[in-house]
Amino acid sequence: MTFQQLAIGSYFRLPGVSYGCVYRKASYSCCSLNALLQPIRPTTKVIPLNAKEIAKYFADKKEFLNKLKI
Repeated sequence: MTFQQLAIGSYFRLPGVSYGCVYRKASYSCCSLNALLQPIRPTTKVIPLNAKEIAKYFADKKEFLNKLKI
């Protein structure tokens, strides 16, 4: 699938990039990673995340943030 085919708000990963790097489609030409907007080409290949993968991503992120509080 390409970035252009994703719906705005969809979460995805890039092939060959660490599993922890989860992006979100912010507009037709930008995505966000950790709340920072980054430009991206419409033809870039992406791997859309399903609901289970998104839930795991947020659980891992929450766990990491809780460890920082200690």
